[in-house]
Amino acid sequence: MTLPPFLQHEFLGNTVGQYLLAGLILLVGGALRRLLSRLLSKVLFRLTKRYTAGVTETELHDLLIQPVSILFLLFTLYLAFSVLRYPMPPDAVEGIEPWPKVALLRVFLLGVIATVTWVVLRMVDFALLVVKRRNELRATARVQRLDNQFLPFAKDLLKVLVIVIGVMVVLGEVFGVNVTALVGGLGIGGLAVAFAAKESLENLIASFTIFLDQPFAVGDLVTAGPVSGTVEKIGFRSTRLRTAEKSYLTVPNKSMIDKPLDNLSLRTSRRVGFSLTFDQRTTSAQLHAIIAASVEAMRAHPLVTQDVQMKFNALTPTGKEVTVQYFVDTTSYDEYLDVKEDLNYRLVEVVEQHGGFFANAPAPVVEAAKV
Repeated sequence: MTLPPFLQHEFLGNTVGQYLLAGLILLVGGALRRLLSRLLSKVLFRLTKRYTAGVTETELHDLLIQPVSILFLLFTLYLAFSVLRYPMPPDAVEGIEPWPKVALLRVFLLGVIATVTWVVLRMVDFALLVVKRRNELRATARVQRLDNQFLPFAKDLLKVLVIVIGVMVVLGEVFGVNVTALVGGLGIGGLAVAFAAKESLENLIASFTIFLDQPFAVGDLVTAGPVSGTVEKIGFRSTRLRTAEKSYLTVPNKSMIDKPLDNLSLRTSRRVGFSLTFDQRTTSAQLHAIIAASVEAMRAHPLVTQDVQMKFNALTPTGKEVTVQYFVDTTSYDEYLDVKEDLNYRLVEVVEQHGGFFANAPAPVVEAAKV
């Protein structure tokens, strides 16, 4: 079949027909790349469906559509440019590829390696999402808490390994670096690197200590030295806490384990302790009645344990001091405040009922009887 004459016209070493063919490949590839990406994710989901309980096809598609689409675009560009000839410079040596072609091939290879690494990173996200959903369906609350601590850590670790492997492949395949010699050289300079990254290595080791020893988990309320907050994430280098002021606090992992750490979420109850000072006008009979009625009221509360103490502790120049202590059977701070408020009102009512006076309270005004 003879091509029309205008298609055989050459420009920069290629015919118009070759340019049109390259353009057609780009057009078809650009139009079909998202469709092919969707088909690939659908096939992959069906192949793994029996192992992906709790994860939908849409979630897999959302993770893979962008990197896979770019991968198809790169192969479309490769096919389009492969039909073109590259002009040879006048001083070119026979058998050696022209530099524009070599440069484009290296850029293409760099793009492919980077995109494949991106796809693998998304597959890591998908795999850990599957593990998380499967455990949510059948695991206990304690196992789920451990998963919330382990899975982000495992995800970060796997992603770092994938990125390191991707960088090694780029150095070897694109830039021609002898990766074996490079790794051997790192052993020589490893001591210098270790000293330079001393803090980072200490925090990394501390993260493994936290994972193995499990002094706290994601969701626990902890106090370590001067900092306090709810653990939201445990990473390679640091632990993220949400403070009572709702700020997002980042604490190095080393600081979380080299100071006394109080895991407030593991306590069985919350303590309430304070002192009341009664005026000297309050008689001993009134004080006995107030203490007995107050102890009864505190023990009657459904969230107060039976370990209730209210004692006449001391005589002071300002009055009669009574200490109060009880424990609220809850780990919720809001519920703890509600119980305190309820019992504070009840204690005031008991004192009023028995005619007692708090210290520094003004004496009641008694009007003189009219004659």
